[in-house]
Amino acid sequence: MVNGTPAVPDASGSAQRWTPRLIFSLASIVLLLEMLAVSYMMISMALPAISGHYQTTQGAWLLTSFLLVGAVTAPLIGKLADMYGKRKLLIACVGVAAAGSLVSAVADSYAVLIAGRALSGLLVPCLFLSYSLIRDVFPPKTIALAVSIATSGMGLIAIPAPFLTGWLIDNHGFRSIFWFFVIGLVVLGALILVTTDESPVRLRSSVDLIGAVLLGAGIAGVLIAVSFGPTWGWASGSTLAYLVGGVALIAAWLVSARFVREPLIDLKVLGRRPVLLTAVGAGFCYGASGLFTILLPMLAMTPAILGLGYGFGVSAEGFAIFQAPIGGMVVVGGVIVGMLVGRGARPRPLMAIGMLGMAAGFTCVALSHDSKPLLIAFAGLFGTGMGMAYASIPNLLIEAVPPQLQASTASIVGVFQSVFPAVLPVIAFTVLNNSYIAPIPLEMTQGVVFYTDAGFQVAFLIGAVAAVLGAVVAFALPRRIEQVVVSGVDDRSSAPVLVAD
Repeated sequence: MVNGTPAVPDASGSAQRWTPRLIFSLASIVLLLEMLAVSYMMISMALPAISGHYQTTQGAWLLTSFLLVGAVTAPLIGKLADMYGKRKLLIACVGVAAAGSLVSAVADSYAVLIAGRALSGLLVPCLFLSYSLIRDVFPPKTIALAVSIATSGMGLIAIPAPFLTGWLIDNHGFRSIFWFFVIGLVVLGALILVTTDESPVRLRSSVDLIGAVLLGAGIAGVLIAVSFGPTWGWASGSTLAYLVGGVALIAAWLVSARFVREPLIDLKVLGRRPVLLTAVGAGFCYGASGLFTILLPMLAMTPAILGLGYGFGVSAEGFAIFQAPIGGMVVVGGVIVGMLVGRGARPRPLMAIGMLGMAAGFTCVALSHDSKPLLIAFAGLFGTGMGMAYASIPNLLIEAVPPQLQASTASIVGVFQSVFPAVLPVIAFTVLNNSYIAPIPLEMTQGVVFYTDAGFQVAFLIGAVAAVLGAVVAFALPRRIEQVVVSGVDDRSSAPVLVAD
């Protein structure tokens, strides 16, 4: 039993303990999610070289296309995983992402490079597919710790990533970044294939193609509007068209889902308190962490000579002293959650504690950011809370959702995890750009915009508010769960499992 929910026994029937094969399985899954975590960072560092090579000013699409395809395809992939097998869809996503990286590596035009990068966006659904698969095939006593390590371990790669990226670009050019992903994904896909069993859980259902198109297009519209609104202007026709169109399509999907016999996402399940609040809380968690990882390097890398009251003028490599405590403590926070949940603790208060830890990290940095040792300590505090919150999310879903609906429900949580990190930085930088630009001539800064000390205080406090809201959402989760029987269970799965109410 895991949090009161029966888990499916591992297919090999092994004892409820860690085995070498199980350790290799978890290690390959963790490394795959490390590839996802480092992808955005490595491409961001390579973007100047890529833009210069292809003589383009549309570098933002290289980053947006990845996130966009991942978020748009997630609901459909989640439903297919519940129907046909989570390992099968995980391997398929890894294969397509590897093929996309190959396309980008050999691209002779920027359009082809974007197309390849878009295909690589199928790495995004690998997050929820991974912990959904772990839930089905790992021994019950190992599940809580395994999913916690898988989700929180993503932070470790951020420590060596700047050094690896710099070495690859300097010695082998920007294409080496994409070759790195091709080789890594092929190897990890093969390792997962040979070390991890397929889930025996199946959901008897059909694919709601109309719902997939409506929801996917709606998510795409909203993300494009949010991503390019600051550039196009929030009142421009393009921004409003994408935003209004996206919201309208999502509304149309909600209407259609009430009439389709087997919708892409069961609204009755999505509308239940534990599921909906977990999704919203996950959004605040990932949104806050995304904002912190944007603001902290800006603050630390600003030259102290500018006299703005902050900044140490460190290089990208020098920033590692601030990144290391985040990455390390994220893992510590995740292990804490995994061990406690494995011993019967509820993930609900652990998520709330994690979000409050993130809020404390934001607040401390907002109030004091002129000392390197203190900033490193605050980064570690934030990382601990971040790891606890990250690890609590899949454990909450395991507690609230039956195996037959795990991937499809987790895919919607994944959408929240993609949209909130896109929205929260836009809010923070809209405030910064409207009221807190430092009065320094652009010719002195070579066109780089710097912000006042008060501006950074406000930006970090915005993150603190978001984290506190995440904690409030976590506290609002029900303490006790009433469950209803799931229909459409395949004979190969375990006995019907119950959904949280």
